[in-house]
Amino acid sequence: MKVAYLSSLAHPALCTYLENAGHVIHNFPELRTVSSLVANHPDVLLCKLGAKPESPIYEGAPNELSPLYPGDCRYNAACTGKFFIHKLDVTDAGLLNAAKASCGDELQLIDVRQGYTKCSTIIVDENSIITYDKGIAKPCEAAGMNVLLVKPGFVKLRGADTGFIGGASGRVDGEIVFNGDLSVHPNFREITAFIEERGLGCKWFESYELEDIGSIITVTKSDAD
Repeated sequence: MKVAYLSSLAHPALCTYLENAGHVIHNFPELRTVSSLVANHPDVLLCKLGAKPESPIYEGAPNELSPLYPGDCRYNAACTGKFFIHKLDVTDAGLLNAAKASCGDELQLIDVRQGYTKCSTIIVDENSIITYDKGIAKPCEAAGMNVLLVKPGFVKLRGADTGFIGGASGRVDGEIVFNGDLSVHPNFREITAFIEERGLGCKWFESYELEDIGSIITVTKSDAD
């Protein structure tokens, strides 16, 4: 079974696309323990432990979160399956232990300054990411990752001046899917080329603005799960 965890703010076009691709949509409930800006963002509480469709999802505890940064970032790590990228002094211990157990002893930890790491990062594959944040890009490149650094901004976040590109996207099977019109982003060609060079497709929706909805988090579950 294929499941997609989405904010209630996800556009109907995105929901329809995922449903037509065989995903069951789980609408993420609004959290009362964090700011209203991210209260319905799945990546505040859910962390996918790898880039593969079958990589499991870790679910945190809402009561462990708090409204003020970085108290709302405990679970907002970017885990590729080979690398675990986060502001490690705020990472939830249970999440880190689960990542190590799921990904194995060779999991490499990368410490960054940005607590909203997943919001800021598109995980393309286990070795490759896209981010606007130089503070994420530099240590990831130093660790041997393939990194595309893009311009910040150009993403809507309701109630804020700007959103994050990682929160406006997610890997869905063999594609990186964007919630909105990626084609107006100034790094559109670089983004699509970077993704396609790694054997993945791109999907975006020209009918509405690119919007941060707390990531598109999907998982393919076996019948035994």
